[in-house]
Amino acid sequence: MTRALPVGLVSLAGVVLFAWPFAGSGLPADTPAWALMAACVGGLLLVEAGTRQLDARGFALLAAIAAVDTALRLAVIVGIGGFNPIYFLVLCAGYSFGASFGFMAGALSILVSAVLGGGVGPWVPYQVFAVGWVGVAAGLAGRWGQATPGFRDVLVLAAAGGIMGYVFGALLDVTDWVPGYRGNPVLGWAPGMAATTALVHFGRFYALTSFAYDTFRAVGNVAMVLVLGAPVLAAFSRLRARMTFEVLPA
Repeated sequence: MTRALPVGLVSLAGVVLFAWPFAGSGLPADTPAWALMAACVGGLLLVEAGTRQLDARGFALLAAIAAVDTALRLAVIVGIGGFNPIYFLVLCAGYSFGASFGFMAGALSILVSAVLGGGVGPWVPYQVFAVGWVGVAAGLAGRWGQATPGFRDVLVLAAAGGIMGYVFGALLDVTDWVPGYRGNPVLGWAPGMAATTALVHFGRFYALTSFAYDTFRAVGNVAMVLVLGAPVLAAFSRLRARMTFEVLPA
């Protein structure tokens, strides 16, 4: 329970960021969103390092995952529909090393690729939380994993990847829905709109504009995990064993 507290607090801050429109107010301006995201990611890294849950080997692995995902994101900027291969390593990392590590893997992958690819903008804080939560979901699914990953683990992770393919799309749609459809009487958002009305309008907006698009992401996540998940989970399991030690009494 204590291990989950830091990433839980960070996630709560992210939920507040996405929930602003459903409370009747517009999305926060660029600077507050960036400040909240930077404080959350930086704070989580410091807490994990300070409690010795993340050492030099963990940082090296995070850097490697971020580097690979950056290369994939720059090489495949837009896949088929919403599909992009960057989610695969985040899913495997979260499943193998836990929710906090999964969040950091997703967050750093987005931050590094945004900086190197020149895609820095007001949307980045939302992407950081959304991809971070892909890793968190995988970490939660990994609690039911086996010591030695098997086919059941691949199926569980594939299911998590499929679900998060839709969740990620819905979260990022909030950033398009509020400014792009303001005032639309059926799909749009308006300042002071009741939460129930906002949810109904957003549900219509998502179903009509994004569900089919996000299906490609969900199916792509499932396919990548089913095809490549077993060897990557096995490799991460060996890494986890080497990175973990236990002090026994004399």
